[in-house]
Amino acid sequence: MEDQPQRVFNSDEQQLLEEILVHRRDVRGNRFLATPVDQQAIDKIIEAALSAPSVGFSQPWEFVLIRDIETKQAIKKTFSEETALAAMQFADEKQKKYIELKLEGILESPLNMAVFYKPKEGPVLGQTSMPNMGKYSVVCAIQNMWLMARSLNIGMGWVSILDPEKVKKVLKAPQENQLIGYLCFGYTDMFYNQPELELRKWDRKKLQKEVVIEEKYR
Repeated sequence: MEDQPQRVFNSDEQQLLEEILVHRRDVRGNRFLATPVDQQAIDKIIEAALSAPSVGFSQPWEFVLIRDIETKQAIKKTFSEETALAAMQFADEKQKKYIELKLEGILESPLNMAVFYKPKEGPVLGQTSMPNMGKYSVVCAIQNMWLMARSLNIGMGWVSILDPEKVKKVLKAPQENQLIGYLCFGYTDMFYNQPELELRKWDRKKLQKEVVIEEKYR
C-alpha cells in the first residue's frame, strides 16, 4: 500500500546484490547435474520473472516448462542444424574454437524453459513509439530469473543458436507468440569465477571507459 514505509536497503544487502551480479554465469551442458530442480526453486525463479519491469505494465510474457526428453531432442535437433550453419561464419582459429565450445545443455539440464513474448491487442502505454519495448520487457524477466537462479546456486544457460519458428512448431506455440529465450536450468558441479568465454580467450571484458560516453557522441 502507498502508506506503508518504503523498503530501504543497507550496505550489506547492496554488497550481496553486487556479488550475485558479478558471479552470474551462462552455464553449459558439461556442467549440469541430473538432479531435478525442486518445485519451490522453480516457483521462486518464475516469481522473479513476474517481478520484472514491463512497458505499460503489460507483462507480455509466457513461460513453457519442458522436461520431456522427446521434446528436448526435437529442440536439440534445430540447435545442431543451426550450429553447423553458424560455424561457417567464423574463420580459421575462431572457427576451431567455436566447434570446440559446448554451447548448450538442452539434454543435460533437467529443466528447459521457452520464454515467449505475447503481444497485447491494441496500443500499449510506452510502446507506441518503440514497438520493441515489449520484447525488451521479456528480456528483463529473463535477467531476473538468471539472478534468482544464481542466488539459489542453480545454473542457467541461454541457448540462442536455434530456429525460433522450429521451436514454436515443436512446442505448438500460438502464431502471434515470439520466442525470446530458450533456457536450461539445473544444479551444477561448479560455477566459473569468470565468464567461460573470457577464460577461453574468445573475447575480453570491456572496460567502463570503453563504453561510457559523456553527453553525446562526437
